[in-house]
Amino acid sequence: MGHRRIMARNISLSIWAFVYSLCFGMSECYFAIPLKIYAGKYNVSSSALNVTSLRGVTSDGGGLSLASDPTGKVNFLDMVNNLEGDSGRGYYIEMSIGTPGQPMNILVDTGSSNFAVAAAPHPFITHYFNPALSSTYVSTGIDVSVRYTQGNWEGELGVDQISILKGPNGTISINIAAILSSEGFFLPGINWQGILGLAYPKLARPDSSVEPFFNSMVKQLEIPDIFSLQMCGAGLSASNTADPAGGSLIMGGVEPTLYRGSVWYTPVIEEWYYNVEVLKLEVGDQNLDLDCREYNMDKAIVDSGTTMLRLPVNVFNAVVEAITRSSLIQDFSSGFWDGTKLACWMKGETPWRFFPKLSIYLRATNTSQSFRITILPQLYIQPIKDVDGMLDCFRFGVSSSANGLVIGATVMEGFYVVFDRAQRRVGFALSSCAVSGGVALSEVDGPFSAADVAADCSNRMFKESVMWVVSYALMAICAMVLIILLLLLVLPLRRRHRSGEITDESSLVRHRIK
Repeated sequence: MGHRRIMARNISLSIWAFVYSLCFGMSECYFAIPLKIYAGKYNVSSSALNVTSLRGVTSDGGGLSLASDPTGKVNFLDMVNNLEGDSGRGYYIEMSIGTPGQPMNILVDTGSSNFAVAAAPHPFITHYFNPALSSTYVSTGIDVSVRYTQGNWEGELGVDQISILKGPNGTISINIAAILSSEGFFLPGINWQGILGLAYPKLARPDSSVEPFFNSMVKQLEIPDIFSLQMCGAGLSASNTADPAGGSLIMGGVEPTLYRGSVWYTPVIEEWYYNVEVLKLEVGDQNLDLDCREYNMDKAIVDSGTTMLRLPVNVFNAVVEAITRSSLIQDFSSGFWDGTKLACWMKGETPWRFFPKLSIYLRATNTSQSFRITILPQLYIQPIKDVDGMLDCFRFGVSSSANGLVIGATVMEGFYVVFDRAQRRVGFALSSCAVSGGVALSEVDGPFSAADVAADCSNRMFKESVMWVVSYALMAICAMVLIILLLLLVLPLRRRHRSGEITDESSLVRHRIK
């Protein structure tokens, strides 16, 4: 979850001895330097997007709410462009918290379930929520803490009113974690003061009785249990900029102007994270040919709070090997793949033609079929701005993971992603803003037969069998303990019948039953 995966690690730059070149023809040369994120500026032009506004659509026949809602509670066009930021620092939305309202920028995270906001000063944030200034804030007195892959925070649970200027009409009462202390959570360069966890109650802390934000919104505003997300930092996600790329969080349905073509859906196989089932990966036209359970080891989730595409170690190594085989550049430093070095070219030289497409096959709602989401190199070979006036430098937007496959912003920026909680599915369509120079940076294709993969790639059967084994083992242990206790009870009684005394060996039992 959360933003811990959002920030690229700041590693001090010292342009040192590791400079070498590979030349192709007379012009293309490759260099490697230690990774560091540098400040930069860019502007996103919408002129190439050719988006035509579509209005008046209210249903797709499958229970989804599209375009504006006649009740007036949701007007999706008003929510367009309500996000700022990029994957390197997170996508955030402005909210008003408390009475009177205190404006806060809140990070959008589909990989956690708590709504939490800074309630104390921190050197990396400009302002914080002050519960004492809100007449509607009620503390529950319950301590709460959340630890992410990177960073953690501790605080106190409370309840207060929130409204979203570019969101559904109305004010709602929600559970708020007031962050009083944190470590590695707020980082330099961010422009948000809290986190909006949009996953299921099972992930909520301290337990699932804490109703998540979106669950409260659906109940109180009576909007459809669906939201959709467009993240428009495609190809720009690693840079630090004063002009954020932004995006849209559509609460209550789907906005047709934000995507092209059809929405392809994959089932949510377990409601905690948005846990989906990956069937296979391809690098260019190379099938990695791994057991499909390798892709879903631990879990495979869709998480807007994760910067990169994260892959289980074996899968990551296979992807790197396949890219190396198919790339025109054979001798990359290992530091490029593990994220500690940048790949740099002379100014104006772009590396994307050297790299293959990456494709992820997801199980379709018709489980005998699959569909494929594909990202072009522009999404996973990501520019870092202003490293050197003579160089254009890039990082690898894929990393290894010890806790599952994560479809993070590197992939999500290519798609309009629909979180249809009502029908337990996640949808992918081509994002209208994932375009560069008139070229679409992503693809969706299907359907394909899933006959060549296992009926269940998600490790659910394995997990269930392990749980049964553990359950039987615990039952056996309990039975043994009961037998021992019965023996300890019976034997002293027999001894008492013979000698009229309770022996020292039975004293433990005697003290327990007094």
